[in-house]
Amino acid sequence: MVRLEEIIEKVSGYSPGADLEVIRKAYVFSGVVHQGQTRMSGEPYLIHPLEVADILTGLKMDPQSVATGLLHDTVEDTHTTIEKIEDAFGPEVAGLVDGLTKISRITFEKKEDREAENFRKMILAMSKDIRVILIKLADRLHNMRTLGALPPERQKKIARETFDIYAPIANRLGIGWIKTELEDLSFKYLEPERHAMLAERIAREWDVKHDYIEKIKGIIEAKLKEHGVAGEVSGRPKQLYSIYKKMRDQDVEFENIYDIIAYRVIVKSVKECYEVLGIIHSTWRPVPGRFKDYIALTKGNMYQSLHTTVVGPYGVRMEVQIRTEEMHRIADYGIAAHWKYKEGGAIDSKDDKRFAWLRQLLEWHKELKDSDEFMDSLRGGLFPEEVFVFTPKGDIKEFPAGASAVDFAYSIHTDVGNRCTGAKVNGRMVPLKYKLRSGDVVEIITSQNHHPSKDWLSFVASSRAKTRIRHWIKTDERQLSITLGKELCEREFGKHGLEFGRMWKAGDIERIARDAFGLSGAESILAGIGYGKISVQQLLGKILPPEKLAPKKVSAFQKVLDKFKPLAKTDRKSPVVVKGIDDVMVKFARCCNPLPGDEIVGFITHGQGVTVHSAGCPSLMQIDKDRRIDVAWDRGKKEKTTRPARIEVVCRNEKGLLADMSNAIKAADANITDFHIKITPENKAVCNFEVEVMDAAHLKNIIKLLGKVKKVLKVQRAVRDASAGGEAEGTH
Repeated sequence: MVRLEEIIEKVSGYSPGADLEVIRKAYVFSGVVHQGQTRMSGEPYLIHPLEVADILTGLKMDPQSVATGLLHDTVEDTHTTIEKIEDAFGPEVAGLVDGLTKISRITFEKKEDREAENFRKMILAMSKDIRVILIKLADRLHNMRTLGALPPERQKKIARETFDIYAPIANRLGIGWIKTELEDLSFKYLEPERHAMLAERIAREWDVKHDYIEKIKGIIEAKLKEHGVAGEVSGRPKQLYSIYKKMRDQDVEFENIYDIIAYRVIVKSVKECYEVLGIIHSTWRPVPGRFKDYIALTKGNMYQSLHTTVVGPYGVRMEVQIRTEEMHRIADYGIAAHWKYKEGGAIDSKDDKRFAWLRQLLEWHKELKDSDEFMDSLRGGLFPEEVFVFTPKGDIKEFPAGASAVDFAYSIHTDVGNRCTGAKVNGRMVPLKYKLRSGDVVEIITSQNHHPSKDWLSFVASSRAKTRIRHWIKTDERQLSITLGKELCEREFGKHGLEFGRMWKAGDIERIARDAFGLSGAESILAGIGYGKISVQQLLGKILPPEKLAPKKVSAFQKVLDKFKPLAKTDRKSPVVVKGIDDVMVKFARCCNPLPGDEIVGFITHGQGVTVHSAGCPSLMQIDKDRRIDVAWDRGKKEKTTRPARIEVVCRNEKGLLADMSNAIKAADANITDFHIKITPENKAVCNFEVEVMDAAHLKNIIKLLGKVKKVLKVQRAVRDASAGGEAEGTH
């Protein structure tokens, strides 16, 4: 059993001057709250946190991390709270303990490769401080070392979890010795018979070949000395699981695995690495295809070394690894080998999904002298583009960063997304805009009467949610267009003595839609009419002969009678022609107030006919393009009708000027229907006139005459602010 003073001594050895009081305080605190607790082996529970702390000293972790190793199970396994930890040890240690507590509550049930990868990513993403991961690996390593005290079923479950989740994390962080030990211990419990067989065979080989191994070491050392290279040479059996994996992948027996012993040469510089490679190759014949240069092509987890396999004495193959002392340290400790801790510093790390960032870490570390600057360079989270959350049943789901509760709802089912009204995250109500965070447990609240909103598109992040929302909106608008198309058809069919409803039920419209228009069905033709893409006249043209659709001749008596009709009061025919639709309500948008002669654009307003805007109106940016319809001024209309128009005049604030402007408008044959005047601090008058004009040319002439009035500084056509909304003036 490791003792506290041994831990203190190790920390003070690699971190002179560090505050060690936090470690002593954590030891006392852990001893008190774990008092009376024992492990499955019967040992006092405090042994476990002490061993975890000792492993962390092997990684040369800072005092706060070592203290957290002593405290890591206090919230999970005792009545202690995070608040008590923070009161006693401050926010930094409390944050580390909290991160470990959250990870410990994750259950790993599924064995699928993708699921395991998601769990690995989620653990990394949840760890805002990378020290949380390193402490968790130390915790798992000691648990694996003492796994024999548990029942066989739990042994296999924990071993599988370790092999699938934690060994790959250690590998990604470049901590080779933890990765190797976790794999071998997992292999021991997952494949006990094969593990025992290999362990026995390798031990036997080591005993038999001990003299041979020492002889090879002596040869290499002599060759290095001969060439003036100082280096440390060692020989060791390869990792058990590595040998088993090679046997399995190559489908060979143990006897056919020749390079079970790996020799390692550690030198001072990269230049000497390549010199040693030349010495080895000149001494023994290299095996073709078995040379790997991980110095020039560094692995994603920072690993660097030269690997070569040669045919040694007696024709035995042997692998030789060549690296510098720094490379060896990185191979064992990975990111922990290049970490500078500073008291009170929040530490994040960044990853591009394949840990390519670790290759750059060394360069940053060389360039950045200040530890705060170094830590700032690593901010952003291990998976900045992904978050991992849970369903209430414990299933894990992956989303892009910035995903909302609505994204989660659509990931469950389209109907859940379409009807979601709110969400609970970790048991608390949140708005639909809530941004998901790794580790959240999310529950969606739905209502049968609720539907998606266009606003959702502004905050959802997943392509699935965006696609489903757009589909619903498009379907909903299509239904409204079908309703409008049906109304237009019933009106026009009635004018020709046809019963649209009867023809619909009889299937006549369905047949025409398919045969004459090549559409999928009757509703498609109604939608086309509602959108303005097909006219009712086109549909009638497939039902009635041309002569039936021709305008009726008006008798001479009717013409005389029509002359006496009060046209100004009863003729409300729109001055605008809507392409393909007759007798449709037309409204002029007040935001731009188009006049005859202006270029215009129309769009269908469901249940309210067609609204006409000037082509340059800013409001058009907010209108769905699918609702647009071609409109034009009725050039054949001879009757002179007037439209209201607004003019803004800026002039000097002098007597008689209003009368002069009124006379100018009168001279242009226009009538003023409304006006108001505002005096500016500069003693200028801003006059807004509403006048009745026949067309844009008429308005242009009025503006021209007003511009000639003395003391008038500026004249322009005025429109309402687009933000005033889509209020429209109606006409038929």
